[in-house]
Amino acid sequence: MTDRGPAADSTSTIADTDRHEIERLFAAQKDTALALRQSTAGERIDKLKRLRALMFARREDIMAACHADFAKPSAEVEVTEILPVVEEAHHAMRKLKSWMKAERKRPTLLMLGTSAKVIQEPRGRCLIISPWNYPINLSFGPLVSAIAAGNTVILKPSEMTPHCARLMSEMVAELFDETEVAVVQGAVETSQSLLALPFDHMFFTGSPAVGKIVMAAAAKHLSSVTLELGGKSPVIVDASADLKNAARTLVWGKFANNGQTCIAPDYVYVHKDIRQAFIDEALKALDHLYGTADTRRDNDDYCRIVNQRHYERIRGLLEDARERGARLATGDVPANDDRYVPPTLLTDVGDDARVMEEEIFGPVLPILTYDDLDSAIARINARPKPLALYIYAKDKQVIDTVVTRTSAGGTCINTAMLHFLHGQLPFGGVNNSGIGNSHGHAGFKAFSHERSVLQDRFSLAFLFRPPYNAFTRWFIRFSVRWLS
Repeated sequence: MTDRGPAADSTSTIADTDRHEIERLFAAQKDTALALRQSTAGERIDKLKRLRALMFARREDIMAACHADFAKPSAEVEVTEILPVVEEAHHAMRKLKSWMKAERKRPTLLMLGTSAKVIQEPRGRCLIISPWNYPINLSFGPLVSAIAAGNTVILKPSEMTPHCARLMSEMVAELFDETEVAVVQGAVETSQSLLALPFDHMFFTGSPAVGKIVMAAAAKHLSSVTLELGGKSPVIVDASADLKNAARTLVWGKFANNGQTCIAPDYVYVHKDIRQAFIDEALKALDHLYGTADTRRDNDDYCRIVNQRHYERIRGLLEDARERGARLATGDVPANDDRYVPPTLLTDVGDDARVMEEEIFGPVLPILTYDDLDSAIARINARPKPLALYIYAKDKQVIDTVVTRTSAGGTCINTAMLHFLHGQLPFGGVNNSGIGNSHGHAGFKAFSHERSVLQDRFSLAFLFRPPYNAFTRWFIRFSVRWLS
């Protein structure tokens, strides 16, 4: 076997940034944030161009850092780390002038004689706390939106991917003065120091549990938030589905990045009449994408679990499921020293198993069955609203029924996860899976405040003011009747 695993756990090598240094950076960005309110589209586009160019210039470094942290294959780095950031920057550069343009609003009947518009102003000093599973993508993607909207940023990458964190610090320092964009490193203490500050906006990507902590901290300063969280994203595979397509796209969506994806399919409801046929197609898809079961560990296209703690967590989920009667269609958790967890398909999984209660965030896919669509929808709706929901069906009525009777941050039909890459679609969760949206115009708006501006020219507003004499009272009553 080749030595292709990630470096040993090295989270301790990322030291917490001193609280006084964080406070200094926050204070240093105050004047810049005020000055950036007057920045032009051209100035912001120039920064995005330089960021995009640096993504290409440091392409090999990005690949090396992702491999060092969790053995991520280079092609997967390009598709899931570099491409989304480059596309986000490209889309913002093309659309920014129109996004920044004031939006004129026609007056209502009551407001005749006024002119009104909505302008997009930067929120100001922003905080981005990014996760470890897609460290480059989920750090620099929101950064693109923040720059496009004219903000300053303090970015804290995850300490769990230290090689990527250090690289991002180098890249940001190469492009920006610290008074505009700065990177701080560290774990819990760093996050606590950051969350104690009155940022104008906080953008957090991570688990619902930590999202609640971020929101509580933001509430102390009435800071606005964008929370991109997770949850258990369900799949329904109807009897009318193209099983080969369903199996191939779900296997890719589930096992890319070793299952460490917030919108990865978390569990699948398959109609009972096609259960075995779907499992057979999934096994074929695994062989096609990652090789046979006895060769997958040596496959360079399959990455690793990020650290030993998460490896043991996933091992625990599997052991609990098997103790409760679940069976393995394929996969296992062998003892090893490189945090390899093979693609694992579970059947006969009980609702009381931990794997059905917790977000899996690993290469384990429970396959459940349903008799009728109502029962599957009811079981999905009994859980918190997911970040994504996937439907595989040719029957339009089935598709429409699932969409209208469920709630999710986003939905794909006959594919998985591709909505993340669609620059024209808002990306985000709902309730437990997130608050607010990102990507494209939605990302620009997340880091902007929609400011209403009204100018009085020749309105009749003075007729509604005291003293309330007979004419004024008549005019008010007339207006109310007229508008009713």
